[in-house]
Amino acid sequence: MPDPPDPAADSRAILHPARMAEHVRLDRFSVPDAFEGILDWVWSVEWDLQPGEVHRQDVLSLPAVNISVGTGPPPGPHPPPGPYAVSPRVVGVARRRTTRVLSGSGWNVAAKTTVGGLGGLIATSVAAYTDKEVAMGEVLPLDAGALGAAMAAAQGASARSQLLLAALEPVRAQADPQRRRTAREVSALADAAANKPDLYRVGELAAYAGMSVRTVQRLFSEYAGISPTWMLRRLRLIEAAERVARGQQARWAEVAADLGYSDQAHLTRDFTAAVGQSPAAYAAAQREFDV
Repeated sequence: MPDPPDPAADSRAILHPARMAEHVRLDRFSVPDAFEGILDWVWSVEWDLQPGEVHRQDVLSLPAVNISVGTGPPPGPHPPPGPYAVSPRVVGVARRRTTRVLSGSGWNVAAKTTVGGLGGLIATSVAAYTDKEVAMGEVLPLDAGALGAAMAAAQGASARSQLLLAALEPVRAQADPQRRRTAREVSALADAAANKPDLYRVGELAAYAGMSVRTVQRLFSEYAGISPTWMLRRLRLIEAAERVARGQQARWAEVAADLGYSDQAHLTRDFTAAVGQSPAAYAAAQREFDV
């Protein structure tokens, strides 16, 4: 079941991915065809740090929800001392940069939804979970405690990922078919926004979909928990960060134009606010670590 390693895909949204690779094992697993348009993949992280060693990991989250089980710390730069109990939870879209400080040993496995995918599994607005982490049993109709215990007893990331997908399959099958269809429509629009260089603004996205701007805004709020404007901006910033992480020598004025910014100054401002460093400083940090 594991996919072949795909570092370029795996590193999206992870800030300073080369630094993370020194401390954390990251794997990604495919999902059954039945989840197309609902889940993108399952990802797993495992770490085993020396006593007294910590790893601070910053993430610029993709515009998606994670259905997550693991023994990771709560978010924030100063978590309480571990070890931490197994925690099945739904992690909503984080609109700000998030930090996890890892210590000791642990693991986490999560099903990453598509943009809009969670809205196909539940009957309520996904906006209720944006910028929040909620106990899984409060969001999804499954026995989260039994799932957490089974995953904790499983041997390895692949087995844990299969257990998570098996628990989510009846949730998918029993969800409202119309909501599943609409969730897939929202996911397809998000894919178009990510892959078509001429879709920079909500009006352009709405025209592409043959919908009004107001309809697109309502669908994204209900099914993805975010506005389409926020999604478009976040996708552009992640692409900019990923180009740096891949070691590309960026001409930032050209990158700004490629990503639909009116000028380099606007890209620099948004990038710095989201990542915590200017594009040039972030690029220098990647080169310094590679050396």
